[in-house]
Amino acid sequence: MTDTLVPQAAEAEAEHAPTKRLFIKTYGCQMNVYDSERMADVLRPLGYAPTETPDDADFVILNTCHIREKAAEKVYSELGKLRELKDAKAATSNTTMTIAVAGCVAQAEGEEIMRRQPAVDLVVGPQAYHQLPELLTRTARARGERIGADFAPNDKFDALPATRGGDGVTAFLTVQEGCDKFCTFCVVPYTRGAEWSRPLAAVLDEARALADRGVREVTLLGQNVNAYDGERADGKKATLAELAHALAEIPGLDRIRYTTSHPNDMSDDLIAAHGDLDALMPYLHLPVQSGSDRILRLMNRKHGRQKYFDLIERIRAARPDMALSGDFIVGFPGETERDFEDTMDLVRRVNYASAFSFMYSPRPGTPAAGMGAQVPPEVAKDRLHRLQALLLEQQVAFNAAQAGRTLDVLFEKKGRHGRQAIGRSPYLQSVHVDDADHLIGKIVPVEIVSGQQNSLTGKPIAPVPSSRDLGVSVLGA
Repeated sequence: MTDTLVPQAAEAEAEHAPTKRLFIKTYGCQMNVYDSERMADVLRPLGYAPTETPDDADFVILNTCHIREKAAEKVYSELGKLRELKDAKAATSNTTMTIAVAGCVAQAEGEEIMRRQPAVDLVVGPQAYHQLPELLTRTARARGERIGADFAPNDKFDALPATRGGDGVTAFLTVQEGCDKFCTFCVVPYTRGAEWSRPLAAVLDEARALADRGVREVTLLGQNVNAYDGERADGKKATLAELAHALAEIPGLDRIRYTTSHPNDMSDDLIAAHGDLDALMPYLHLPVQSGSDRILRLMNRKHGRQKYFDLIERIRAARPDMALSGDFIVGFPGETERDFEDTMDLVRRVNYASAFSFMYSPRPGTPAAGMGAQVPPEVAKDRLHRLQALLLEQQVAFNAAQAGRTLDVLFEKKGRHGRQAIGRSPYLQSVHVDDADHLIGKIVPVEIVSGQQNSLTGKPIAPVPSSRDLGVSVLGA
């Protein structure tokens, strides 16, 4: 970490200071999960260690998401509870607790947050959290600072520590941020900024460090991750497919995933990579949002249903066992029953392994919020229930179809029962196996015994020696 962000005197003082407690509550997408992990990394040199509850925290961060309706109100509700906790600490133990709001709500409503909730000490946008150490130093002297996202994202990544915390076998890795698509329902271009990709070398360096730590699987993150065009050493731009090929060469890194994708950025070389790279998992999240061409135009998606069908056909030709996931919005302004039936028809034709579906909620400042013909909530709710019933039917059928198959499972953690272990299939399904806690960190062929709504049950094909039998640690093996 550079001296401009954490003064040397502060670092030296932190080395000898008692451990301070950090609590981060994360809302929203995987990118926020990654950001929360990196916030913990930048605060570690100041002596902050994670805690599971705000009750004993010295510093509390709410890392917020602005995608869904009432997101800001949920933050204010949480801040009200934190204010009571902060006041109680000050009154009973004469201790202080610093409160920060980070992420997209902070970016969109920073001034309002500071005005409405005096307990908040600082507000930091999603491109500025690397400045938290400096902000903490200043906040100790005077409350109330808002840092936004009005600078290049590479400033943030250049300032983040090279070493990341954590000891799991899977990890998120942000490679692209921002969005230039300007869908009429979405606030991301306004809160995360324009599309920007990290340089190829920087991503590979972080991936190698993760592999050295025992990470076996990385999920590449971006608002439009398949729009990745990071700079190569020769000054040219690398595609996401090129990045995937380079990542597959890293020893110990056995699995690669990516999310979230846009249909317009699903390039020929990326489709081909799914057929060429065993490390690239056969699970693709490719949101379409609606099956109606008319609604897609109103959403400014810049693609139609036929283009989506053509993409799915090409993807499945390259990787026949590809499992697909998607996002859907029902009740978009002007949506008719015919438009909704077009969505249901698309879902039936594609046949999803899993999906996320939401009732449209207007986001202030977006074009759709001012559109006429807003769909009555009771109509939108009915459509959502019908769509979710169909998606659930497809998900259950996909999971049930895995029974009798042998799938390679990466075991990640202990289960809740005895020596049970939980891992992930290539299709991102949770897999439960009894008497298998010695397999954590390994990729093992598993016979799937049954498929449930949200998980699979399996058993190893052949006995695998336990760590006690081998006399070595299995994690990261």
